[in-house]
Amino acid sequence: MDFKDILEKRRAINYFDPDRDVDETLLRAVVESAAKAPSSYNLQPWKLKVLRDPARKAELRALAFDQPKITEAPVVLMLLADRDGWKGGNATLESVFRDFVKSGKMQADQKEWFEGVTQGLYGRDAEAVQAFANKNAGLFAMSLMYAASHHGLETHPMDGFDHDGVRRAFGIPDNYWIPMLIAVGHLKPGVTLHPRNWRQSYDDMVLG
Repeated sequence: MDFKDILEKRRAINYFDPDRDVDETLLRAVVESAAKAPSSYNLQPWKLKVLRDPARKAELRALAFDQPKITEAPVVLMLLADRDGWKGGNATLESVFRDFVKSGKMQADQKEWFEGVTQGLYGRDAEAVQAFANKNAGLFAMSLMYAASHHGLETHPMDGFDHDGVRRAFGIPDNYWIPMLIAVGHLKPGVTLHPRNWRQSYDDMVLG
């Protein structure tokens, strides 16, 4: 599919087909495609919880303003932004550094320097930590929705939920912020989509 077609096709779908599943192979392909998203120093500070169980989705729906799409979509992804993703000892950071050394981009004795750089850029204060986690997770989320569209799936990102309630109910560790939930599935048969909503033009967006 041409990327212009993906841009046109992707919509935030409210009505999912509850009888049509998303198999694990397809979901894996979508997530692994999305992992190509850019991130700060390639630190990739994001994780996912994949919800398929109807009872768990019902529990989530109760914490998300009773949105029907949470239980109708076969899969709901809980996006987790890792606020510790810049720290030495973080598993993903350690993998990134090993890859840098293996590829010749860094030397093994630069580890302390690398951790100092990531701390200075992304861990200098609480605001920087939160911005680091959320900005990078947002890049991944958009990549994921485009990848889903490419693979013939529909999505809907949601930020309307009780963040603290979801954290408690699903045992989310404190280092993770939850930027959004993403419903994934197929459009319910018989549903007609409204015309695409208004978008800003180039002139609307560019200031001065």
